[in-house]
Amino acid sequence: MAQPSPFPSPSRPFGGRWRRIAPVMLRWGLPVLWVLWAGLAWWVEPRESTVDQLDRDLAAGRVVTFQRAYGWVDDDAYWGSRPRPQYDTQGGLLAWSVPTGQIRYAFVDPPAREPAATPSPSGAASTGTPGDYRPGSRDARLAEVAGPWQADGALAHRIADTAALLAAVLVLLWLARLVTGAPPMVGTRWFWFWVGLLPFGLGVLAWSYREVWRPPSAPVPGRGSGWRGFGWLVLGGIGLALLVAGARGLLGAAVVPG
Repeated sequence: MAQPSPFPSPSRPFGGRWRRIAPVMLRWGLPVLWVLWAGLAWWVEPRESTVDQLDRDLAAGRVVTFQRAYGWVDDDAYWGSRPRPQYDTQGGLLAWSVPTGQIRYAFVDPPAREPAATPSPSGAASTGTPGDYRPGSRDARLAEVAGPWQADGALAHRIADTAALLAAVLVLLWLARLVTGAPPMVGTRWFWFWVGLLPFGLGVLAWSYREVWRPPSAPVPGRGSGWRGFGWLVLGGIGLALLVAGARGLLGAAVVPG
């Protein structure tokens, strides 16, 4: 009698072993990825600061990169995307990163209205040429000691890129399971698709808890539809925005950045 081969069949290299391992990896992998992403994203999230703090960081040599902008841009619906300063030489916002890997920003006067620290020989303030920094101005001092915003090797940007990669892997794993896996028990696929777009990845966590960690034994009567999921997305997004704004007002921007 022929003995069964200890190796997987060539036509099904993973066989039943993969089907047993994959759910376990998904069960633990999604929460672990989310925790890692949340920690890195919180650390590198831009924090509103003051001009005085900017001057202290500048004097102490703690400014690694900087950029003048007119505001923050985040035009992606994807919750894992990160805001970026919209470059503008006359913008009233200065963003800078520090050696700890954090990003700060402050609202400042545009360069044209900043008093020059070094007067011209005639005694009048130097206006400079378009695109140039006036000698002695804050921008000139920043340019002397710090690199441009997207300078290679800056810790803040490496952390932000790592957080973006973790979020992308998390979303891809969730979507792959949602689309190709067994039909969800609590809601339809469209229901969980819309819920999964909730900010901070909370919708993906909700799906992981209700469909992977604590799934019902049978499909829930009247499973959530796509329209219901869209409603949860709208209401949940508004509620989370209000919650974050309240927490920031109570705890401060250092604890609840944004």
